Amino acid sequence: MTTFFDRLFRTYPIKTRRFLELAIGTITWIVILAPLWGSFLVPLYIAYFIVFFDIYWLFKSFHLVQASYIASKKIKQAENTDWLKRTKSHDGFEKVHHVLIIPNYRERIEKLRATIENLTLQTLSLKKLHIVLAMEEREGESHEKARLLIKEYGDTFGSIFATYHPDLPGEVKGKSSNEAYAGRVAYEQLFVKEHFDIEYATVTSVDADAIFDKQYFAYLTYKFLADARRYNKFWQSAVVFYNNIWKVPSPTRIISFFGSLWRTSLLIQGDRLITQSTYSLSFKLLKYIDFWDTDVIPEDYRIFFKAFYRMKGSIWVEPIFLKTSMDAAFSQGYLRSLKNKYHQERRWSWGVSDDPLFIQWWLTVPNIPFMRKTSMLFNVLIDHILWPTNWFIITVAANVMPFINPVFTRTTLGYRLPGLAGFILTICLLAIVALIYIDYKNRPENAQLPLRRKLLFPFEFILMPIVGFFLSALPALISHTALMLGKRLEYKVTEKA
Repeated sequence: MTTFFDRLFRTYPIKTRRFLELAIGTITWIVILAPLWGSFLVPLYIAYFIVFFDIYWLFKSFHLVQASYIASKKIKQAENTDWLKRTKSHDGFEKVHHVLIIPNYRERIEKLRATIENLTLQTLSLKKLHIVLAMEEREGESHEKARLLIKEYGDTFGSIFATYHPDLPGEVKGKSSNEAYAGRVAYEQLFVKEHFDIEYATVTSVDADAIFDKQYFAYLTYKFLADARRYNKFWQSAVVFYNNIWKVPSPTRIISFFGSLWRTSLLIQGDRLITQSTYSLSFKLLKYIDFWDTDVIPEDYRIFFKAFYRMKGSIWVEPIFLKTSMDAAFSQGYLRSLKNKYHQERRWSWGVSDDPLFIQWWLTVPNIPFMRKTSMLFNVLIDHILWPTNWFIITVAANVMPFINPVFTRTTLGYRLPGLAGFILTICLLAIVALIYIDYKNRPENAQLPLRRKLLFPFEFILMPIVGFFLSALPALISHTALMLGKRLEYKVTEKA
């Protein structure tokens, strides 16, 4: 079967890709418009679908509470563990080095300096850290920013140097192509010229605003040395948006609230955990899979699945039970901040553009454990399809049907549908209350924040229906529609003020 599909994709590469792109966008629109066309054709089935989906959403809400709570408890335990002491007992400790690639474009030097300065707080010897400033050649100020940072931190770490990614034919401008270039230069610099042992090296993809826990690289060293399958692993911490959470507008804070808890909850969910934003892997694995791809903007899911299929399914993501805090999208001015958040969601939701390739690999790469590859693909597809559709199902579907088909409201289910859906979703509010408490315990204390701001925070969730549409469902829907129409996303950097 894989031979048949492999021949099909090789013979018709463009047509098969466009078919899958059209299919994903079409499914999205069919689901969104289901209350309209379904109210006439199959009203009973659509009504049952809405009820079952609301029950499913209720389950997801309380599962998020449970998973984020358990993961948060594990994070607290890890924060109180001396990882440096534990890792020193392992053979090979003295040989380990960590390469940190920081891709950036038009980032303020103050932001880069804050990220690098935070790294000086690591409990692991700083001489084991090697910083790669992955600059873009097309940015006019890149050389000067790199020169100043290298001068300032040249004696602090094992090494710090810059790469300057040129605009190359056939590449997509963005984080992935920049990292690929920086990774290859770092390999030549550290492993070819300076003869580092690639068997004892990790590489970390670092967002320009990433603030690591002070024990991150000690913990990573322990996990790396203690794992017999270290060359088949990625390591992922809980990516949260706490750096500036009280500075951003309320709508952005609500979206970031759910994003932080969702990413935290994934740490305990096995194969649901896939690399996100800032993550680590062995440099040996990175070299084996030929670094990051250069034809894509969002690189985190892509590099995981690339490794997964290249290694015949023998790849796993291991949790690092620590928080890595980042900036929520912010800019000068309220409206510009919201626009900035919208564009960030557009870029993240453009990850759907990788789905046709993941489906192709699922169909064509032989000798991969079927259940595992199917489960992982299913989870990715469901997450991407629900992103633009769940708002419509939850918020408007049950109330639209009576207007479209008044006759159906004369049935028992048709009459009770809006009330039943509302009752189920009202129970979900209990989950939000629990999540607010978990988030409160997770966030770092801000002594300068007035008490009234903290007390008013729960009331900001009144905006959730509006926020969910404009800063989540709409940008994702536009991404799906653009993919369906064969349009590409222009890369826009998330401004960090």
